Amino acid sequence: MRRSEFERAVADEFGARGSSLIADLALPQFGGRTAAEALSSGEAPRDVWVALCEETDVPLQRRYGAGRLEPRRH
Repeated sequence: MRRSEFERAVADEFGARGSSLIADLALPQFGGRTAAEALSSGEAPRDVWVALCEETDVPLQRRYGAGRLEPRRH
């Protein structure tokens, strides 16, 4: 997931409150840093997206975000 895909996924899932969540919500998966702080320190946008989804209880079927239509096959 690219940063632009992350931003699109956040906007699609959270709407107008997305920017507040990115800036204000502490993510335990990143030591209490916010999504913005985690991204700024070099964390992968995909990992930050998953952490944000987990912390806000986004259903699994919507965690792939707008940037990716389906999960990556391994």
